[in-house]
Amino acid sequence: MIRTTAKKIYIALIFIFLYAPIATLMVLSFNASRTRAKWGGFTTKWYFSLFENREIMQALWNTLLIAFVSSFIAVIIGTIACIAINDMSKRNRTIIMGVTNIPMLNADIVTGISLMLLFISLGLKFGLGTILLAHITFNIPYVILCVMPRMKQISPSTYEAALDLGASPVRAFFKVVFPDILPGVLSGFLMAFTMSLDDFIITHFTKGAGVDTLSTKIYTEVKKGIKPEMYALSTIIFVTVLLLLFLVNKAPKEKA
Repeated sequence: MIRTTAKKIYIALIFIFLYAPIATLMVLSFNASRTRAKWGGFTTKWYFSLFENREIMQALWNTLLIAFVSSFIAVIIGTIACIAINDMSKRNRTIIMGVTNIPMLNADIVTGISLMLLFISLGLKFGLGTILLAHITFNIPYVILCVMPRMKQISPSTYEAALDLGASPVRAFFKVVFPDILPGVLSGFLMAFTMSLDDFIITHFTKGAGVDTLSTKIYTEVKKGIKPEMYALSTIIFVTVLLLLFLVNKAPKEKA
């Protein structure tokens, strides 16, 4: 009985430390007063004020555009990579998968600085293009991580049977293989979209002057002084990412 109570208290403390700051931020986004020390009543005016801010809306558009395009391209490249990796020998497959997992284990600041130096050495102009390339780069390993388990479950005989029945390799892939790996592809897309939407460090090192995503815009605004609109913006980002992660975790189970 004591042990069970202790476990419940321990879990409750973990949730408090993790989510109390976020809950505070969400509450303040509905506070009519500009000061954090005083509750001025419930209001949604900061959300309306947020959507009237052109700079923030431009940052939102940049964020969604980069997240969608980078995720889409990463899914294509990652799926093709999974097909190639799956056809390798066990030894080579193990080596390639180990190399693929390195970017996920690597610190974001190291990845960001490395990509920045690479873009400088290539003479690329920093802007939306460099941010997009950076996001595609760090999204591909997450797509492979989601698609590869599904690829391993496919029996090669079904694909070969489709070829024997007269289907072209491309048609056989889309008719036989792709429907089986689709849950993994969707999970990979949502995971990549979430990672891109939430990224700050890599974006900070690869963006150009005058180009901002939501994360970098919040960082810039906070340095000037925290405005109530930033509470509203942070709340929207948190809820969006939470919903996407929920979809990522639930989508494969519905297909199982």
